[in-house]
Amino acid sequence: MEYKFTTYSEQETIEFAQNLESEKFKNMVICLEGDLGSGKTVFTKGFAQALEVQEDVTSPTFNIIKEYTSGEMPLYHMDVYRLDGKVEDLGIEEYYTKGGITIIEWSDTIEDYLPEKRLDIKIKVIDEEKRVFIVTPHGKKYEDLCEAVL
Repeated sequence: MEYKFTTYSEQETIEFAQNLESEKFKNMVICLEGDLGSGKTVFTKGFAQALEVQEDVTSPTFNIIKEYTSGEMPLYHMDVYRLDGKVEDLGIEEYYTKGGITIIEWSDTIEDYLPEKRLDIKIKVIDEEKRVFIVTPHGKKYEDLCEAVL
């Protein structure tokens, strides 16, 4: 099943992420896909705000993985764009079971390394402000989350 949600501003994207955060659970994995500037990091910032992360959340483009541990749960924010699918030595899969929440930007570039159970979110840019989020749950917990929030 696929869900669609439209936002009309950056603030609405943040609120959408905060709504999803309200149904969070340990070892949650959110996979974000979208063009440059589509709102992947904005989404992550909104999620982190709701999680009460104290640090400033920025795109981990040059770090690949940023860990935020000041919130209710650890948040592992990844940007795998620059890896060209080569993640064998990074231990990315270990993050899926560390008891926190993993958000992966450009997840479509590492499909073979993603967990079977996850939440896929594809972001389509309609215009300067409008975004359509296509949300696909994989697994019962993620289906329940979508039913509760969307």
